[in-house]
Amino acid sequence: MLKLQYISKYYNPGTVNEMCLFDNFSLTVQNQEFVSVVGSNGSGKTSMLNIICGSIPIDEGKITINDVDITNMPEFKRQKRIGRVYQNPAMGTCPTMTILENMALADNKGKPFNLRRGTNKSKIDFYRESLRMLNLGLEDKMEVSVGSLSGGQRQAMALVMSTMTPIEFLILDEHTAALDPKTAELIMELTDRVVREKKLTTIMVTHNLRYAVEYGNRLMMMHQGNIIIDKAGTIKSNVQIDDIIEKFNEISIECGN
Repeated sequence: MLKLQYISKYYNPGTVNEMCLFDNFSLTVQNQEFVSVVGSNGSGKTSMLNIICGSIPIDEGKITINDVDITNMPEFKRQKRIGRVYQNPAMGTCPTMTILENMALADNKGKPFNLRRGTNKSKIDFYRESLRMLNLGLEDKMEVSVGSLSGGQRQAMALVMSTMTPIEFLILDEHTAALDPKTAELIMELTDRVVREKKLTTIMVTHNLRYAVEYGNRLMMMHQGNIIIDKAGTIKSNVQIDDIIEKFNEISIECGN
């Protein structure tokens, strides 16, 4: 279970440019929930993910995962508990390394570094099986440089790599936004399968309203650092895209746009 308790976050405090992004913001995500998050630019979606992952610090509040306080835990230590797939496919893989080397790197996440070979040859068959589920033929290209792959292939690899080691939480940061529609559909189907099979607790930020409605068992909409829609279970399954668009239009009118 993830808990954000009474989170406050200010940018440029004490200056004329001071901005309060979160003020006593709280969120609880139950184990095995798949939460889709939508909202306009500047609503706090990505900042919330960065706070969870430790990319940006908070000014007040507390963050726990399964009752373990991670509020002051450095980002690199949180990575042992949290897997993250970014919007940019290049951020989840190392382009100058081979597929095999990337898989080995992901397999060693959170493990101590010492003088040993970076690639354990006994694990190659395991890496091939992990890639075979993608149905992209990557299991037969283990010595190919990742930089030569398409964006969709790299994003599929990033998803597999982020969930290769046991994690407690999966963060999807607009992970289909940079892909063409056909590839985005493939990645979403793969995402859903991975989340279900590994029973992962997941937060997915997306601008694709159809994905937000069709995938996951909870839907949230954020605006100005607050949650203005939060529907789960059977209530969420009855949400339509038009319902979200109507709320977006309502906000737009209130903001004078």
